[in-house]
Amino acid sequence: MSQVGAPQGRTWAGSSRSPRSRTLRSVATLTSAVLAVTVLAGCSSDEDADGAPAAAQDNAPTARSLVDDGGTLRWAVDALPATFNAFQADADATTNRVAGAALPALHTLDERGRPRLNPDYLETAEVVETEPRQVVLYKLNQQAVWSDGREIGAADFVAQWRALSGRDTAYWTARNAGYERIEKIEKGKNDLEVRVTFAKPYADWRSLFTPLYPKQVMGSPNSFNDGARTTLKVTAGPFLLRAVDRKTGDLTLARNPRWWGKPAKLDSLVLRAVPRADREAALAGGKLDLAEIDRSTAERIALALKDADAGRSGAQAAQLHGPGSAITPGKALGSWALAHGADEELASEVKAARAENKAAAARYAAAQDTLAGYVVRKSLEPAYTQLSLNGESGPLADERVRRAVARAIDRRELAESVLKPLGLPSDPPGSHLALAGQAAYADSSDALGDQDTKEARALLADAGWVPGGAQKKPAGTKAGSEAGTKAKAAEEADSKKKAEKSDTASDDGLYIVGDDKPGELPAAPRIGPGGPETGTRVLAPAPAAARQSAALLARAEALDTGARAAAGPGNAKPDKGVAGAYAPLGSAAPAAVPAASQALGKDGKALSLRFVLPSGPGSETLRSVGDRIVRMLDAVGIRTEITKVSDESFFKDHIASGDYDLALYSWPASAFPATDARPIFAKPEPASDGSLLVEQNYSRVGTDRIDQLFDQAAGTLDEEEAGDLIRQADARIWAAAGSIPLYQRPQLVAARQDVVNAGAWGFAAPQYQDIGFKKSETTKGSPSNR
Repeated sequence: MSQVGAPQGRTWAGSSRSPRSRTLRSVATLTSAVLAVTVLAGCSSDEDADGAPAAAQDNAPTARSLVDDGGTLRWAVDALPATFNAFQADADATTNRVAGAALPALHTLDERGRPRLNPDYLETAEVVETEPRQVVLYKLNQQAVWSDGREIGAADFVAQWRALSGRDTAYWTARNAGYERIEKIEKGKNDLEVRVTFAKPYADWRSLFTPLYPKQVMGSPNSFNDGARTTLKVTAGPFLLRAVDRKTGDLTLARNPRWWGKPAKLDSLVLRAVPRADREAALAGGKLDLAEIDRSTAERIALALKDADAGRSGAQAAQLHGPGSAITPGKALGSWALAHGADEELASEVKAARAENKAAAARYAAAQDTLAGYVVRKSLEPAYTQLSLNGESGPLADERVRRAVARAIDRRELAESVLKPLGLPSDPPGSHLALAGQAAYADSSDALGDQDTKEARALLADAGWVPGGAQKKPAGTKAGSEAGTKAKAAEEADSKKKAEKSDTASDDGLYIVGDDKPGELPAAPRIGPGGPETGTRVLAPAPAAARQSAALLARAEALDTGARAAAGPGNAKPDKGVAGAYAPLGSAAPAAVPAASQALGKDGKALSLRFVLPSGPGSETLRSVGDRIVRMLDAVGIRTEITKVSDESFFKDHIASGDYDLALYSWPASAFPATDARPIFAKPEPASDGSLLVEQNYSRVGTDRIDQLFDQAAGTLDEEEAGDLIRQADARIWAAAGSIPLYQRPQLVAARQDVVNAGAWGFAAPQYQDIGFKKSETTKGSPSNR
């Protein structure tokens, strides 16, 4: 399904444009429960920065001396990777997991999302010159070698820079952020020193050369494009790639015999492709040791543990709450009687049903016994889920309507609905660019304001959306006019033509919220993408809206300039009275629907927004949150048209193409917001064909000032100044109301109870060499037979 009837935005696909010649540094795989796209974090390395993560790690930290030597750990992944080259467009989370275990990472993230020098590869890495050019000197660990025995050195840095600089289009790269700023790379005083000189200052230099590929992969376009898609012949991590079996879905990483650091505790690490919908069954069958799971699977494991703690076997648990638990003694006796009755046909059916019930109970009992051997480790994932408001066309092109949507939503209620049942902190994120615990984090949401129903209604009224507006004709249209007659005739002809068509698109999965409400206005054609009118009409701001707009910008400006003085009289908030329409004398007031929540309209058109949600089995949480948002918007008169689409279609055919008004998806986290966040919030630019070049800004809302602040943050080597610029940019992103952060995503991981140094890592990168199985009391230092 593609966008219909509106100019299509498109993502950036080249390196010729400046200053927008960049894409995400790390591949952001959008998910809809995942559309786990990269929460963007501060880059400060200040040891004493205030704040802590909202939730701590939960990964069973254990001293290496208490971890068995040996064994194989089976770790679930969504799919086997299409490529092992993390810099290609189809790289995914499994690509990055393999890279983390098998390739050099010069800087890794700690528990607060800060980049830390990795001593396995570097002795030091620092800026040694700033004038006339920024120079970073890397001193390599003298033991660091590739798996073929060659030392890691300047040649590898040079090859990666040339491949990712964007200067040679023969390299099919997905991203080049930062590498295009490098002027030259040369060997230092010896083979263990690498000097990188930048053409212009780059604050996020620590983001570069992670992962670092050998020159054999990066050295030529052919080897870059094809050499690392199906294998990694040369690696330099605690593990190396042993085998990929696409029939069984297993990818095996084996301990690297040339690894110079602390040796991997495991003999091998198997990444097993198991779709999320199948993980509960795989865990119940004992086929996995570690797996990210959804809430329902976590609850099933919790129930199994509760049974085990109570001393109940799986069979006893099945009788208590399993498939046959609802069968009373009376029903069982009646079933037995039918199974042994004179009616042979009925008896046969009943016997088959009884046998199936018995088998189901046995399967449930076995699963409960197995699941009791797991534990759920939980934290907050370094990613936030947002409500995206497509500002390209339709009602949301008017910033007053976007702000009204934002002010109608109770973010705290939404966050609590997702996180409180899991026992996780539920404060909604206050930043688009950092999460609690990161140095750049500051709550800038007051640049937009908290939930306020009255202000939302006032904004809508100022934008011309009022109760009864869907029944009013545009100003200047006379009843019975020639134009009106022609329009009516055309409308009737169009309706007749549609009725005659036999291949009309199905309405399955589509419903209009509020259809069955008493007093509801008739549904009107949707405005915006896919609707009958694709042009955007934005009225001049009414005085109240103009005052609020000035106040919002003043809030952002206060953060922008550092001014903290109270707002002056010119920034007063508008009257918070509820806008409405007066009925003619003698008209009966609608008793069923309060005026405040009546459907709104303008110039004969209803205010209805298309809300696109994924329909897959892993998206239940998003759909539940979507239902709550619908009710909140309904309370201020905004109607929503919900369309449920397949997970495969959700991003490609709707989010990226702009075929939506409202959508829920997530961005995953990064330590480098000046680099990684800019494409997500960059102001879209018109292309020669009339479309928009949006990079990763799928809300299509941006400003020149936001772009400038990102550029300034990326170009300063003063970390405090960079953090301040990032916070200024975030305040303006809030004021623009193109995306509304709702909650930090929960991270739930099922782990065998003896698996240690693995689980819900939060911000931190896994230490693959430390993952293993805890020694038992009887092990006494001998390897486990796993």
